[in-house]
Amino acid sequence: MNNKEVKNNVPENLEELKKAASRTSSWRDRIDAIDELGQWKSKQTIEILKTRMINDPVYKIQKIAFHKLQAFGEDVQLPPKKKGDLVKGASKIFLRIKKSLPEGHTYEEFKEKLKKMRLDVYDMYEGEKGTEFDSWLETTWTSLQK
Repeated sequence: MNNKEVKNNVPENLEELKKAASRTSSWRDRIDAIDELGQWKSKQTIEILKTRMINDPVYKIQKIAFHKLQAFGEDVQLPPKKKGDLVKGASKIFLRIKKSLPEGHTYEEFKEKLKKMRLDVYDMYEGEKGTEFDSWLETTWTSLQK
């Protein structure tokens, strides 16, 4: 999070930042957009940040948006971290992908196919799990029944 000077107007690229802040295929793009939006205090940027704080599936992004809003002096509450699957039916998605691969496939093949077929799911879990993502995904893959 940058502690740059906060500007009291709207960035020229507001529409682009709004799209990037909602891009489900890249949690990194959402963080970059939120960092930039957090430098511009306006009704529009505050609304976008509130939406990310409340609705983003990656808790790290919710926290960043929360801190940006606090820095603007907004009276906001950090939502509790959601329990359970980030994506409804994620185990079914993982199982479907595993079943679509040939018998004896590797974890790396599973990971690549997940990334290719469901980048949104892959990205959400990668953003949420951070450095634990690979070990978590491999454990999940191992536990799936064929």
